[in-house]
Amino acid sequence: MFKKIPFVETEMETAFQMPGIMGRPGTVIHKAPVSPRQNAEAMYWDHHPYYMSTSTTQGLRNPWNIHMGRGGQPGLIDDLGIEWVFEPTAGGSIVHPEKPQLLDDVNNWKELVHIPDPDNWDWEAAKAEIELDYRLPLMVSFTNGFGFERMISMMGFVPAAMALLDDEQTEAIKEMLQAFAYFGCKCIRKYCEEFPSLDVINIHDDWGSQQSTFFSEDIAREIFLPYMKQLTDCIHEQGRIASLHSCGHNDKRTQVFIDAGFDEWQPQDMNDFDFLFENFADKILLYVWEDTTELADKSEEEQRAAARKFFDRFNKPGKFTMLSSHMSSAPKAFLDEIYRYSRVRYAEW
Repeated sequence: MFKKIPFVETEMETAFQMPGIMGRPGTVIHKAPVSPRQNAEAMYWDHHPYYMSTSTTQGLRNPWNIHMGRGGQPGLIDDLGIEWVFEPTAGGSIVHPEKPQLLDDVNNWKELVHIPDPDNWDWEAAKAEIELDYRLPLMVSFTNGFGFERMISMMGFVPAAMALLDDEQTEAIKEMLQAFAYFGCKCIRKYCEEFPSLDVINIHDDWGSQQSTFFSEDIAREIFLPYMKQLTDCIHEQGRIASLHSCGHNDKRTQVFIDAGFDEWQPQDMNDFDFLFENFADKILLYVWEDTTELADKSEEEQRAAARKFFDRFNKPGKFTMLSSHMSSAPKAFLDEIYRYSRVRYAEW
């Protein structure tokens, strides 16, 4: 619950520091009057954070990646029988390029795709390997998701994209996505049962390239939206936040994401953040960032001025955003000022 607490300068001291991810610097956690988790609760439920939250404070080691994802384990074979190859430069895995595709025509999915039962996973072993930090908002990510990314992993990109245009495969695609939605909801309920402290459930489904979206809005709404909505409804029924990770130039699909029930989206920087903020920030929480490498040669005061300008660009009463993990490499003066300035401004609203 948000309470107006005036900023004091001693908050700028370091409470603790989180390790960096994917080669990025660690994140300094200031001596704020509330923890990052309490700040996230105020942001999500009261729509009034104490300070600008950052995605680097979210996290939970994820047993999903062993079974259905594409995490950092080399030589992983998932529960569908798909083999993944770890790619260090990308910090993740790709389907083994020399192995045959699981599926060439979606009409054959019932014979070839055997969706697992999460009740059979070793949850006790998974929990034994995870150390929860209750100072932080806890998120679990379903990498590779239940939609188009899942189709790509089973078919390859071109056959999956072509299947979306093939009227003879449309009904089979819907049946398969429905089966994955049932599976997804069962996974969501199981995670919430085994990890009751979860705050956010994150769904992956990339919908675009550097230049444009992969498919039309009509296809997005007819084929994918109904099953995404089942997942977000399930997340909300469990009292959790529904988060979307969808890479690509997808700003033209933002309304689809909203209609699908997502509470937040993590866009990449090829999207027009100013357009997104102006048109959608009061309907969906956006992760925002910009390239700050040129700030390294600036004075500390210039770095702090840039931080204030960045905050004002993407925050105003009734509309706020979250700082993306990509900003963790920004200069310390910039990040310190983001904290200080956001604390002061949010307390005034």
